[in-house]
Amino acid sequence: MKIMRKNLRYSAVIISVLITLMFLPSCKDFLNPQQDLNITKDQLFEDWYEYRSVEMGLYGLQQKLVEQLVVLGELRGDLMTITPDANADLMEIYNFKVSKTNKYADPTNFYKLISACNSFIGVLKAKHPEVLDKNSAVTNYDKLYGEALCMRAWAYFNAVRIYGKVPVIYESLTTIDEVQRYVNSSSTFVDTATVYATNGYNSTKHDTIITLTKQFYNIDQIIQIFTKQLELELKAVGVNHYQDNNDQSWEVTVWNTFALNALLGQMYLTSGDLIQAAKYLNLIANTTSDTYRYQLAGGANGFSNESWRNIFTTIDIREHILTLPFNKANQQQNGFQQLFEPFGSRKNMLKPTKAAIDKWETVWRAYNLIINTAKPTLTILDKKVPGFPSDIYRGFGTSYTYIKAGVTLTMADFSFMYNEKKTGMLNFKIGKDVRSYTSLMEDVDTIIYKYSINKTPYDEDANFIVYRAGGIQLYLAEIYTWWAFDQNGLIKPFTTNAVNIVNNGSNYNPQTDRAQLGIRGRVGFLSYPGQIGINGGIQVGDINYIQDPYTNEVTSFTNLTGNLAAKQLYLEEQIMDERARELAFEGERFYDLERVANRRNDPSFLAKRVSAKYPSAQRQAMYNLLMDKNNWTINVFD
Repeated sequence: MKIMRKNLRYSAVIISVLITLMFLPSCKDFLNPQQDLNITKDQLFEDWYEYRSVEMGLYGLQQKLVEQLVVLGELRGDLMTITPDANADLMEIYNFKVSKTNKYADPTNFYKLISACNSFIGVLKAKHPEVLDKNSAVTNYDKLYGEALCMRAWAYFNAVRIYGKVPVIYESLTTIDEVQRYVNSSSTFVDTATVYATNGYNSTKHDTIITLTKQFYNIDQIIQIFTKQLELELKAVGVNHYQDNNDQSWEVTVWNTFALNALLGQMYLTSGDLIQAAKYLNLIANTTSDTYRYQLAGGANGFSNESWRNIFTTIDIREHILTLPFNKANQQQNGFQQLFEPFGSRKNMLKPTKAAIDKWETVWRAYNLIINTAKPTLTILDKKVPGFPSDIYRGFGTSYTYIKAGVTLTMADFSFMYNEKKTGMLNFKIGKDVRSYTSLMEDVDTIIYKYSINKTPYDEDANFIVYRAGGIQLYLAEIYTWWAFDQNGLIKPFTTNAVNIVNNGSNYNPQTDRAQLGIRGRVGFLSYPGQIGINGGIQVGDINYIQDPYTNEVTSFTNLTGNLAAKQLYLEEQIMDERARELAFEGERFYDLERVANRRNDPSFLAKRVSAKYPSAQRQAMYNLLMDKNNWTINVFD
């Protein structure tokens, strides 16, 4: 069963091989003999290409989760809301009243992926016991084993973030039927397991009856178990497929060393272990394996300014760490465009919130302030360098867009920079020209556009990015907000490192590291055509000025002199806003808010932001509901 088409990813043919494995009535047979196929599991796994086939099947199962992950990770947050055309399942998610029959709450696809990983892990242990020998030379089978371990850990971690607790799916449970019967059992489940005895590289096996006690792990247990497993059991991860097909994107469409480090860093950050999180995330940020890999570079070497949107139209090792590709031609599609687009006969069911749009449209770049240190009340905006509104490269036309009568608004409609008459929606806002603004925006709707860039209405095959460089850098900025280090016996904060990561990348020494632009720097916040300003990055100091979102005029200030804790909280909130601009609708927003709320031991951090998107009559009730952390998870197991 060799896969001869070298560029075929996660094809339906490969998936069918794996699904056949999963639905066996017995662990002994790989294919059902009633289907007139007499090949067995033992016979199947005799050829490298057969292992590779099943490996690709696992990724096909991972693809099945992406719509669920985006809906649950974003609709429960503050950046996404429903439209009047939302279906009942989406309305349940939006209202935090989720039934067990809700398709987005169904854990079945997690079960399928975990049980398939269990099966593949068992085969590798049996037929290639060297994967358990840390002293043996690394082979492709070790790398396949590492991919399966990573995928299983990732599945458990995402499931427990959703459900709060997940059933322990023992490795002997290798079919979805077994898993379902086990999960639905009262307390114990009788199973037949194959036991392997290994002597050197020789393995013998026999079947035995075992009794499994149903138990559940919470998020702390999941993180503890799987971080240790990945650290202690895994020899290598990521088969180098691109050597066979000269397609470098293969390196980041399978689990690889950088993706492993991203998962470990994410799990440790979630648990609050900042030291371990930084250790693994820095292995990505500081890599020198390629000149521009995971460097937030500019020009032809990265994704700066207008090129930022190309992150979502291509797969590139300079930004992507792990991406699940979809391809309409290979019958690999997802439901993102159905959820977000109103074109043709479709009616979009999900859209950005006003808070999301404001995060892009009311932020200013490349401006100067005339600061009066002695009397901050006299600080004013420099009229010669007033700046330019909007996160122009990451916002309109990329993360979201405007639709009027089925047609998208142009950049000239949006921004005076792209309009010879120097008009445009932003200019009307700056000039407080309510009449012109109202006329232009009448009957305009807002849609999520990140999964529609360069797509026709029925392509349905936007890629899904699991981890990318921008997200990793912002995780590190979050960590350094609370980091402290010992300098000659004096404990000093590392907040400047956090600020530099976001603003201009100056924390990386171009003499010893690779020069970087920073999160904001690579999308032009320190300049725009014909104008360079001092300000445009996030700023945290003793005096922090508050400016009008539409005119950029200074309106007030906060005085945080001598209050390091308050500065850290203020910086953390700005980093969360930056994560919204950089990573909106990619599936992590709810967990970002949850993580900060847990770190602060303050559920109102999440409750305030999420409840703000609801109609005024519903807002207080939603705030009260979300003040109870038990309502942050979806309970399908009681």
